[in-house]
Amino acid sequence: MDDNPDDNFFHERVIKSNHFTNCVIAKESAKEALSYLKTKPITDNNKIDIIFLDINMPGMNGWEFLEEYNKLDKELQQGVVIVMLTTSESEEDKKKAMKWGFTAEFKTKPLTKSMMQEILDTHFY
Repeated sequence: MDDNPDDNFFHERVIKSNHFTNCVIAKESAKEALSYLKTKPITDNNKIDIIFLDINMPGMNGWEFLEEYNKLDKELQQGVVIVMLTTSESEEDKKKAMKWGFTAEFKTKPLTKSMMQEILDTHFY
């Protein structure tokens, strides 16, 4: 999720044009994403594999999202890879992101084909 619709559009295009998946659900706020996660049924056909999360968003930032995500049903969290995708290059931000057991990656925008392939190779193949 990213509050910038242009970033969401670009990242969705990278994912779909390289055939990484056909289904991308983009949310422009952390609250909207949490609401979606809380209300969607958990099934094998409806499973979320990766969440791309920006740090700096209005209303609820990425850190606050992680705190709320941590409170969600553990079954919902199972197998989900959270990638902090941000403009930050701060080592402190990276350490803060990785302290959560479910945050798997910390990457600097923009998402690229090679970055996406690396994430998939590391966590899914």
